[in-house]
Amino acid sequence: MLHSVVLAELDPLRSVIAEPLFQFSVGGYEIVFSNHMLMVTVAAVILLIIIPLGISRKSLMPRGWQNFVESLCVFLRDEVARPVLGHNTDRFIFFVWTIFFFILTMNLLGMVPTEAMVYLVTGKEYRYGGGATANIWITGALAMVTFVLTHAVGIKEYGLLKYLSMLAPKVPWPILPLIYVLEILSALVRPFALAVRLFANMLAGHIVLATFIGLILIFKNWFVVAGSVGAIVAMSLLELLVAFIQAYIFTLLSALFISLALESEH
Repeated sequence: MLHSVVLAELDPLRSVIAEPLFQFSVGGYEIVFSNHMLMVTVAAVILLIIIPLGISRKSLMPRGWQNFVESLCVFLRDEVARPVLGHNTDRFIFFVWTIFFFILTMNLLGMVPTEAMVYLVTGKEYRYGGGATANIWITGALAMVTFVLTHAVGIKEYGLLKYLSMLAPKVPWPILPLIYVLEILSALVRPFALAVRLFANMLAGHIVLATFIGLILIFKNWFVVAGSVGAIVAMSLLELLVAFIQAYIFTLLSALFISLALESEH
């Protein structure tokens, strides 16, 4: 049975396809609650618990978890948000912190072998976990949050008509319609790029790990096993680094897009 669990984990699509856990009805609409929705909920609950623990104490010399959280927050404020948002940093720093820690938590949860742990405890196969950020719908929803906030901020700052007039730079009028089309396409491509970049990078890690596990099951050679196990350990450490990097990149680009909507010269 354990062998079948390992074989099932070799399917990289299982990290993408949301498997329903249960469903319920709200106002006549059937809502299906999937394993990825569970991971999103778990990530939110974890952050609601551990982040307050990191900021609850007020001390001149933070230690342990408090020091780790404060160091990340200061880095995100001074090295990510302030260079692109400038004097608007304090307005949007809470969004920057939230999106970073939320994505990072989901990335890390996707690395936890939930199915194997459940199987060892219950002897049954349940798919409660999974990489939520390896699901294009989840990353797409996160990208849409940035997309809506970006343009909502620009409209609030300048008004709808002026904001629309600022989409294109000052160019000779014959090519102005073409520039407007290109700028609109650029605005639509940005959330797509955010979603695909996060989705593809997190999915790639699962596929590579599945490939090395497949080599063990195919060749069943001690040299292959030793090499594959070493590669799996190295890739797991690399995937841990990628979890932080992708959260950082998504956050940086989100802050950059907001700054573009706030600065009239852009």
